[in-house]
Amino acid sequence: MPSTNVKALAESTRDKLKGAVAQLEPFLNTYALSQLTGEHGEDAELFYKGLLADLRHLLVYSEVSVEKLGVLLRRPNFDIEGGERALYEVYHNCVNAFFYPKNECYSEDGRYAYTGQDAIRFRFKPSREARNIVLGVSKVYEELRDDLAYYESDYMTQRRMQGQK
Repeated sequence: MPSTNVKALAESTRDKLKGAVAQLEPFLNTYALSQLTGEHGEDAELFYKGLLADLRHLLVYSEVSVEKLGVLLRRPNFDIEGGERALYEVYHNCVNAFFYPKNECYSEDGRYAYTGQDAIRFRFKPSREARNIVLGVSKVYEELRDDLAYYESDYMTQRRMQGQK
């Protein structure tokens, strides 16, 4: 991939991740497990524990990626290989952490992707705040998934063919 494309993609990816961090961090700093569960019982508590854990992981992966991309972009000479590696890590850490959460509190239903409806389906009916944060950042990670589709498999295939790890 040409260096100008990698650098531009790194810049847009960093900006999008900053937007996701700006949404996730205040939510996680504001809401505690007890606030979200209310009086809904044990099922709600298990759901929110898993959701909050998944969102914390997503936040950390996103913050680390913003920092890595920032370091690469601040260098006088952009390191193309480092940029490609960082974009690969964004796809495999951030995008996959969003669309395949460990606790499976929500999932993407592809049947709704082309209907204009929200493609995210929750395992348990969440509070409005929890629903809004997941649906809000879903747009960011959908864009990143589309932008970084090359890094899903083609990037590593190319590296293996070149004899690199």
